Amino acid sequence: MQSGSIYVPRDEKFTGASPQNLYVTFWYAGRKSRLWTRGVIGVAGFAAGSLLAARFGWSDTLLPGVVVGALAALADFLVAWRSFTRTAVWRGSRRGEVRTGRLLRRALTRHGYRVMDGRAVPGEASIDHLVIGPGGVWIVDNEAWSPDTYIARYGERLFFDEKFGTSVAKGLIDAASTLAALLARETDIDVAIVPVLAAHSGKIEGRGGTVTAEGLTVAYPHRVARWIRSQPNGSLTEEQVELLARTAARILRGTALRRR
Repeated sequence: MQSGSIYVPRDEKFTGASPQNLYVTFWYAGRKSRLWTRGVIGVAGFAAGSLLAARFGWSDTLLPGVVVGALAALADFLVAWRSFTRTAVWRGSRRGEVRTGRLLRRALTRHGYRVMDGRAVPGEASIDHLVIGPGGVWIVDNEAWSPDTYIARYGERLFFDEKFGTSVAKGLIDAASTLAALLARETDIDVAIVPVLAAHSGKIEGRGGTVTAEGLTVAYPHRVARWIRSQPNGSLTEEQVELLARTAARILRGTALRRR
């Protein structure tokens, strides 16, 4: 027997559709509902602004009401739009590694950090970003999950919904260990490399949009640079940063950034 319920007729327009396409379909289908809600919020804001103006004895109560109502409606629009744009990488309309690389360079370069993109660690999986700076060395990878995926730590274990995060963590930890050994051998600088995973979409159940378990930190892309600066894993001089960066550029093969 074919999969599906015999009591519920199959909707052919959704048959074979990917989760990403279904998400976009339902998002646009809910446009009228969002506009209705936004209108109610705007009216409530108008009423609140007018009441405040009357309470403080302002002669013009209309303008404050219009301003507060418009700001309330704008805030609702921005919240809704942000929730949609956060799924862009998961939907395939943006490249996660491009976005994260831009955020890392914008936040870290002025503080003496070097950011290198698309590097292949010998014998290990390729990494999206290598960050070297005064606070130490990190590797940063990118992944995207569906918007309703919960990423959390329970005890000492990392979870993506009901699935253990062990396999995800192990690949990055192995790449970090191999790269640390290579850099130490080539430069005589003993470094510990910390793996970080930038999560595009999904819901991270952790303080400040980050969670750490099983040797791996998972964070929203816009939180990664701030986390790196707040969690130094060493102390490197400017000369050491330069030597490590030049050595990494020499021994690590560049790879084409993969689409996420």
